[in-house]
Amino acid sequence: MILKYISFLIGLTWSYSLIKTQSIFSKKAGLVFKLFISKVSWLTLLAAVYFGYKNFSIEYTLIGIIFSIVLVHLGFIFLSKFLQSKFTQEQLTLSKNFFEYSLLLWILYYLFF
Repeated sequence: MILKYISFLIGLTWSYSLIKTQSIFSKKAGLVFKLFISKVSWLTLLAAVYFGYKNFSIEYTLIGIIFSIVLVHLGFIFLSKFLQSKFTQEQLTLSKNFFEYSLLLWILYYLFF
């Protein structure tokens, strides 16, 4: 039972972190990210909630959802502070642009090949 609940928490955290990641990208890359990755993440999140509802009580399901959301938000806050302390704003912008264009190229490659 504990292993099922841990897998439920991992599924919730994973899918919500991908949904939250969409807010980091610019509008162009965010749109592509939303179309290809975020839709699957929403379906995964809904499936994980349904799995939790069917296998655990409503209280444990709600606790898991709240725990996952708080964990993802705290992770993003700490990661943001860590990156801002280690890199300059110019370096962060450059790496963000690199990852956005890499994402776009990866999706184009996936679509055409």
